[in-house]
Amino acid sequence: MAAPTSYDSASSPSRLSADVVIHTTEMHTGGEPLRIIDSGYPTLVGDTILDKLRDARQNYDQFRTFFMSEPRGHRDMYGAILVEPDAPGADLAVLFTQNEGYGTMCGHAVIALSRYAVDRGIVKPMTPETQVNIQCPCGMVRAYVSCDENGKTGAVRFHSVPAFLFAEDIEVDVEGLGKLRVDISYGGAFYAFLDAAKIGLDVRTSKARDIVAAGAQITGALKAKIKLHHPDSNDLAFLSGTILTDGNDPFPNKPAAQVLVFADSQLDRCPCGSGVTARVALQYKKGFMHLGQRRIYESGTTKTKFTGTAIAETTAGEVDAVVVEVRGRAHYCGSNVFTLEEDDILKAGFLLH
Repeated sequence: MAAPTSYDSASSPSRLSADVVIHTTEMHTGGEPLRIIDSGYPTLVGDTILDKLRDARQNYDQFRTFFMSEPRGHRDMYGAILVEPDAPGADLAVLFTQNEGYGTMCGHAVIALSRYAVDRGIVKPMTPETQVNIQCPCGMVRAYVSCDENGKTGAVRFHSVPAFLFAEDIEVDVEGLGKLRVDISYGGAFYAFLDAAKIGLDVRTSKARDIVAAGAQITGALKAKIKLHHPDSNDLAFLSGTILTDGNDPFPNKPAAQVLVFADSQLDRCPCGSGVTARVALQYKKGFMHLGQRRIYESGTTKTKFTGTAIAETTAGEVDAVVVEVRGRAHYCGSNVFTLEEDDILKAGFLLH
């Protein structure tokens, strides 16, 4: 068995100690987990959300590994740290956490957090929908939560930050897979897209470990070759992962299946909300979709579904872009209280490779 990667809590400027108590709410969206930190996480400093993200990364990363990694979490855990918003009109702000660090956008988390915000009274419920404005590192995302007369929340739709096709038909030589041509599109995060059939895989039937291995290889090869840029901030200009698809882009009347491999070989269980956003932008730019056309996007692993619609043309800087609406459902799983003991040599968490 591979040796674990353990985290030395003494290496952090802000050490984990026995008085740390983290309370969480557990949710999932289409099978993809979301661990929401209710209390116990340090107060981050900074004038902007990106400043707070840097503070979390530089000074409090041991807290991320504490509640995300084993023995309290696992390699494919996903998390949300609520911070004070700085954008006008924001109801809440969030930092997204995964197994190797932090993300810029996460659609499945937005869907879950929107229900959470209404159910926790952060936003007053309205019928038939409650608007929730969530400041993400990539910008403001506006969500709309279905609410009945009794205040029960249901399906959520959100409107993305401007989404755009960054580049198409990029040739990359991937060890073990040969020369491939991929597209890169942005939906709050940058993703590479490839028809899985091009490498002998099927997103609906291939084994998860084969999809993960291929996705990680492609992402690594692209990171070594391509320099990304974003018109708003260099903090957003990195490749989050690779989305393997069913190749159904030109067929708008068919459900489009996909699987995202991101971070350190992390496998998304749901269709991926920001990935759906990026794929809609790709399909729209290539003429496979038109404004107002709703399409079904399916997770190749869990078979859960989101819908995606290009609702308006816009720009990101000088780049042609679209606003995408994604719709899905999130559910509650439970809650946790995480503690530690000082003499636990694995108190900051570990991951197996």
